[in-house]
Amino acid sequence: MILKTERLNLRPLEAEDAAAIHLMMSDAEVMAFWDSEVIDDPALTIDIVERQLGEAARDEARYWTMQLAADGGFLGLCDLSEIDRRHSRADVGFMVARRYWGGGYTFEAMHAVIGHAAQGLRLKRLQARTHLGNVRSMRLLDRLGFKREGLLRGYVERDGERRDCVLFGLLL
Repeated sequence: MILKTERLNLRPLEAEDAAAIHLMMSDAEVMAFWDSEVIDDPALTIDIVERQLGEAARDEARYWTMQLAADGGFLGLCDLSEIDRRHSRADVGFMVARRYWGGGYTFEAMHAVIGHAAQGLRLKRLQARTHLGNVRSMRLLDRLGFKREGLLRGYVERDGERRDCVLFGLLL
């Protein structure tokens, strides 16, 4: 399902998107607060996309590419993952190419994703997790109405160290 906003089209992820995704995942600034390190090997990005496509085919997740409505330019990704229909909840995530940071695109895209989760999927709760220190993402989640629910100490191993994460929740 394609989700549309004033400036964006959110199109379901396709295998052909791997090259554009790899450009983001090979950017150290984009990956600074991600669970994995920079991905230099395009084959690893292809593996990630294939895994996500499998999850979507099994209706366990929804992955979208963010594209400019005006010209179809690739901005990034957003998703609903870990969809749990029994408990009516899912995780949300997003990744945006650095050149589009600060333009309000992610807020616009995630607003559409939240609407789809509430109305299309009838979910009752969304959650998100950010690395401690990821001020941009924390500010975005605050603006979207998510509440900080806790600190996950030592939740991720990255670059040889344990990183804390902040858990956010939104009741729909």
